[in-house]
Amino acid sequence: MKAVVFAYSNVGDRGLRVLRAAGVEVPLVITHRDHPGETLWFQRVADTAAELGLSTLYAEDLAPNALADAVASAQPDFIFSFYCRTMIPAAVLALAPRGAFNLHGSLLPQFRGRAPTNWAVLHGAVETGATLHEMVVKPDAGAIVDQSAVPILPDDTARQVFDKVCVAAEQVLWRSLPGLLAGTAPRRPNELARGRYFSGRRPEDGRIDWAQPAAQVYNLIRAVAPPYPGAFTEVAGQRLVVAAARRSPAARVAQDAAALAGRAPGLHVLGDRIVARCGDGGLIDVHRLLHANASAGSAPVDAAALEALFSSPSSSSSF
Repeated sequence: MKAVVFAYSNVGDRGLRVLRAAGVEVPLVITHRDHPGETLWFQRVADTAAELGLSTLYAEDLAPNALADAVASAQPDFIFSFYCRTMIPAAVLALAPRGAFNLHGSLLPQFRGRAPTNWAVLHGAVETGATLHEMVVKPDAGAIVDQSAVPILPDDTARQVFDKVCVAAEQVLWRSLPGLLAGTAPRRPNELARGRYFSGRRPEDGRIDWAQPAAQVYNLIRAVAPPYPGAFTEVAGQRLVVAAARRSPAARVAQDAAALAGRAPGLHVLGDRIVARCGDGGLIDVHRLLHANASAGSAPVDAAALEALFSSPSSSSSF
């Protein structure tokens, strides 16, 4: 059996390795060029393909007709998409007589669309997972072959959840392949009305509104924590990223709440600590605060540095 694979990131890397281990021939891999300025914290599928001796093309280099010609020339039985960043045209999907299948990073029909792990954390979901489904014209709408759940713990960041989802995706593909190759894989409806579609996220979407309840602010911090662009606020005209935080421990909440009573929502300095007060009075301990444009390895903004920013002429008392 032959498969053309559209792949990117860690799920793309593991998916290719699963296909190779299962004896599926991959005559062509189509991946993406890295975005300029993007932090490359994930596995490059182009490197994986080179390691495995697989022919690779970049989607950005191919006009629609050239893409269809390249896939047709590979004569695939299957097409697989593992975290491909672009929609695959229907005419290309039709070139795989045994079907086209996608690994999506959520428990469909929940969190269809882009950045599913980040959206799941942002919305306070307690579980997500990976789903293998048929590809149709509408994104993430085809029948479900299999899926596997992973927990989202209260303090998990999106990166930590993404790593779990990668393992779930590998497991789902591994156990589904025998049925796909034999033509006996089950299908069940993807009941779209039970979920919703989410678009991609932009760095600007990470701006913190401290007037929101602490639970929502904390979810945002977890959802976009590095290596993603990060949740940010501005002090004295400087953009600061909340790179790591925790909800304030119960043993300290009463004392800190009393110290911050009547203070506006935002960042505050309590001794040698940075504490954020949110719109509902809830508190968040900021463990790591960074200048948005700081180079790797730069010192974080500590309580003393933040106090100095508060004292600058262009600053008010809290942000």
